[in-house]
Amino acid sequence: MLFCLLSLSVDMQAAKVLQNVYARKTTSLNGEWQTIIDPFDAGYYDYRMNASPNGFFKDQKPQSKGDHVEYDFSEKETLKVPGDWNTQRPELLFYEGSVWYKKTFKYNLKKDRLLYLYFGASNYQTDVYLNGEKIGTHIGGFTPFNFDITDKVKKGDNFIVVRVNNDRHAEGVPTLNSDWWNYGGITRDVMLVETPMAHVDDYEIRLQEGSYEKVLVKARLNLAVANVKIEVNIPELSIFERITTNQSGVAQIVLDADPELWTPDRPKLYDVELVCEGEHLKDQIGFRHIDTNGKKILLNGKQVFLRGISIHEEAPFRSGRCTTEQDDSVLIEWAKFLGCNFIRLAHYPHNEQMVRMAEKEGLMVWSEIPVYWTIQWDNQDTYNNAYRQLTDNIQRDHNRCAVIVWSVANETPRGQARDHFLTGLVQRARELDNDRLVSMAMETETHDNISTVEDNLSDLVDILSFNNYLGWYGGKPSDCERRKWFFDQDKPVVVSEFGAGAVAGRFGDKDEKWTEEYQAEVYRQTLKMYDKISNFAGCTPWILMDFRSPRRQLHGTQDFFNRKGIVSDKGRTKQAFYVLQDFYKKKGAFKHVKKQ
Repeated sequence: MLFCLLSLSVDMQAAKVLQNVYARKTTSLNGEWQTIIDPFDAGYYDYRMNASPNGFFKDQKPQSKGDHVEYDFSEKETLKVPGDWNTQRPELLFYEGSVWYKKTFKYNLKKDRLLYLYFGASNYQTDVYLNGEKIGTHIGGFTPFNFDITDKVKKGDNFIVVRVNNDRHAEGVPTLNSDWWNYGGITRDVMLVETPMAHVDDYEIRLQEGSYEKVLVKARLNLAVANVKIEVNIPELSIFERITTNQSGVAQIVLDADPELWTPDRPKLYDVELVCEGEHLKDQIGFRHIDTNGKKILLNGKQVFLRGISIHEEAPFRSGRCTTEQDDSVLIEWAKFLGCNFIRLAHYPHNEQMVRMAEKEGLMVWSEIPVYWTIQWDNQDTYNNAYRQLTDNIQRDHNRCAVIVWSVANETPRGQARDHFLTGLVQRARELDNDRLVSMAMETETHDNISTVEDNLSDLVDILSFNNYLGWYGGKPSDCERRKWFFDQDKPVVVSEFGAGAVAGRFGDKDEKWTEEYQAEVYRQTLKMYDKISNFAGCTPWILMDFRSPRRQLHGTQDFFNRKGIVSDKGRTKQAFYVLQDFYKKKGAFKHVKKQ
């Protein structure tokens, strides 16, 4: 079985995703959108299941008393964008299917300008129409996409219709089976983005490999145009340079500089500006090196222990997808109070603002794509989908110095097809970005009370990461005292998941499952066990906050929530939170904070 690694695309007519879209000239289309719930896809297919040329995207209205139209976008049926539909209307909590969205806008595009329609994310298949004409399709629920609508937007009134379908598919990424809520809808920002005809659509600003005193600046235009001038300004480093594109539309320079290095204790970011064809792109960039040396993880050449926690993109207090900076901020604040310097954003790319906020707050980031459990390893379309999601994720966040790990999978079964699939993704990650570590959350094997990772891909990754739930899915917390661990590889070990479920406020003894005491004991014994491993370099226990999951159906206990959070979905900390916090204090948390 051979996968083609070139010219892969899941989208129709989608332009390359614009870098740093929030710094450009934008018009927000967020807010209330008119909607139609369409469980039978009557607005997409005719009664023979052929694509209808006069579907809901036409937004037809009767022109006379005899006209026959059986749908309308009513002002009474709306949904907020960004937002999932499941938590906006009680009757849609479990809904999987199609919802049509409509938004009107006015625009007057000037000559020699381009206009893009940008979506931060939409789950899962998104069909986009402008003024009744299809402009493209995107597949995947967690990465941005945009379409060039320069030649399709009209002066004055326009209308967008979007069909979002969150049906699960065996060939999908993720596949039919996962352990989080299948939130449907336009879950992130929607914007019109205006640019010059020739503009910087991607750039890279970082330390030159192997140096702390040289800064690499690389910019690429959307067009292969030579002799275009791009100004590069980093005032605090006294950098004011002008670079010129080559015939490929790429400009590059290596500059002498002595930047203060980004660290969790002092997350220094520099104001950066790129100016091209009248467009001013402003960003904040941190400079650091991340590497491994044997069993150690090195940040700027110094050993660092990753004091982490796993996080779903689930809104505190109200549940549903995180859609505001306040949602992200609460999760970040909890992680900081826990003593973290590292967060695992599981099991898919989180929103861009979450990554930027983590960077400002001094939190290193593990970023992941939803190659989760048992997907169709021998399906070319499935591979193309995963390849595209990984590519879009890296291209969006490759200037975020906080991101130190690209993860390509979680808990996948070993086998030849899977190994070939994931090898291609690891190679793609390294091709796009050689400035970060690559890993995946693997599974473990235990023989004669000795646990290890027996995975062909162990030699391919930079850090060994695995999920193991001794004391919860098998065994007792006290079994941790006798469990031994052995690894052939001279690599850092970062335990990507461990934990136990507990209902906040349910108390008992430490042998009673679902109590705070039992969860705390699992944490206490597990941390003691892992701390004996010589190459133990960090962990991201599962998970910061309780989150919705259709798999979790124990009434009165789970009620469709995964209860492994050390904070409840309503914001109540459990005992295990403080067990982990105490452990992180011993690993250096808060030592630079005068008053906590």
